[in-house]
Amino acid sequence: MKKVAIFGNAGGGKSTLSRQLAEITGLPLYTLDKIKYRPGGVAVSLEEYQQAHQQILEADQWIIDGFGSLDTLWPRLDQADTLIYVDLPIALHFWWVTKRWITGYFYPPMGWPEGSPLFKSSMSSYQVLWLCHRRLTPKYRDYIQAARETRTVYHLSSAKQVNQCVRAIAQEYKTQKL
Repeated sequence: MKKVAIFGNAGGGKSTLSRQLAEITGLPLYTLDKIKYRPGGVAVSLEEYQQAHQQILEADQWIIDGFGSLDTLWPRLDQADTLIYVDLPIALHFWWVTKRWITGYFYPPMGWPEGSPLFKSSMSSYQVLWLCHRRLTPKYRDYIQAARETRTVYHLSSAKQVNQCVRAIAQEYKTQKL
């Protein structure tokens, strides 16, 4: 496990999972929302984002959290040796986006650039939920099915499976250190 892509629909807990795995493995974590947006939620140019993304891909080790853009998504998944697809029920994604929106008034959402506009970003997440569910989810599922032959794939379809995945990887790293 040297190059890990964590992906899935909005509000699925990818940033929390990514942070936990970075702590366990010691791999550097790159959160695409923090690369694609400056503090305050202002987007960088597409060229600047693509260049930063390419530099990360060229590194020997990484955990990359998030979507980024369609043109960088598939090359990233192709280069990862480990794919972690968070594919929770759509209702749970909606609930977690709502929960993040409410708690965001008290604590900044994890994985978001500092000072991101909470209302605007949350409304964008709601829009993305349906688009991703209809257009990307079937493609993600087909992709990981084919990728199982050549790479490590975790297809997480419940909060329980997410927790089990974290525990299993922690146990594996603990065993390797002994």
